[in-house]
Amino acid sequence: MNTAWKAGIILSVFIAAAQCLNCRQCAIGIFGTCLFGKDVQCNNSTESCFRGEAQFNATGSLTLHIRGCLDSDLCGNTISGSFLGAGYTSSFECCTTDLCNGVASVQLSLTAALCAATLSFLMQ
Repeated sequence: MNTAWKAGIILSVFIAAAQCLNCRQCAIGIFGTCLFGKDVQCNNSTESCFRGEAQFNATGSLTLHIRGCLDSDLCGNTISGSFLGAGYTSSFECCTTDLCNGVASVQLSLTAALCAATLSFLMQ
């Protein structure tokens, strides 16, 4: 009987792990492009992936994009606040299927970035 309980617990852990939602995580994105994104597995309490925008009120034109895991009670909300004295407004759109919140990120290696900068300088 002891072995049956252990097997049941192990099976439950694997089923719970398989049920976790995978989302695209992006700490910062500019002009709709995620700069340093990765795929993450959300914890069991997180029910949604999200895409969010933070628009700074002073500039009006600078919008930062973020993505990741979010509790569903924050979905569809708009939040206002200030960061270093600058006012901002953030909104969140949610979805509930694996990787539903984004596309692959653009990641440049340091060598590629230096080559691009050098070519840009030489072409002037």
